[in-house]
Amino acid sequence: MPMHEATMPIASERPISDVRFLGICWFLYGVMCLAAASLLIAFSGTATVMFGALLSRVPFPFTLMDLFHVWYALAVIETAVCGVFAIVAAGGLGAGSRWARPAMLIAGFLALPQLPLGIMLGTYTLIVLLPGVSREMPWRMRDAA
Repeated sequence: MPMHEATMPIASERPISDVRFLGICWFLYGVMCLAAASLLIAFSGTATVMFGALLSRVPFPFTLMDLFHVWYALAVIETAVCGVFAIVAAGGLGAGSRWARPAMLIAGFLALPQLPLGIMLGTYTLIVLLPGVSREMPWRMRDAA
């Protein structure tokens, strides 16, 4: 039986189990992101050699190597920032802080480019924490038809 718009739960009325599950998932994801960032730093020399091996037959190999270093540094920074936001937001969510929801939404948007867990967790976070527009849409479309 479909729910009408008036009975759809908004983000602040979500069951506590959804929010607790979300906090646990974000904490684990944050730890994994920080571990990935540290591995990216540890194996940066190997990545440089592997990318450099591809540059033996291209024009301007030094420019491309410089671009690779910039791109690699941005990937490390983005992964580390996403991990820090995830852990801080999960801690704030567990403590019931007012700033936890905006921090969780920022972490959700930061995680979206990271495949595959970032897309899954970021999308789930946006569905749980954003207002119920996306959950109301199927009923609005059916009522209009």
